[in-house]
Amino acid sequence: MKVYLDDERIAPEGWIQVRWPDEAITLLQTGTVIQLSLDHDLGDDQRGTGYDVLLWIEQEVALNHFVPPSEIFVHSANPAG
Repeated sequence: MKVYLDDERIAPEGWIQVRWPDEAITLLQTGTVIQLSLDHDLGDDQRGTGYDVLLWIEQEVALNHFVPPSEIFVHSANPAG
């Protein structure tokens, strides 16, 4: 599956739309995500950012041998993020 994390933009056809990091992580935990596209700023920093999803992936790879999606994209309008 292809997962698109963004609170404002609509996912392209063929992608599953999620609005918050915990939703993306839940889908990543299924082991079936092959592509992941992340926005950084999601409108509520208390709920997290796209970067938090990357940190979760990094931790899971290091500690639990998680296999990340084969492709990870960043589509953020925030260059620093």
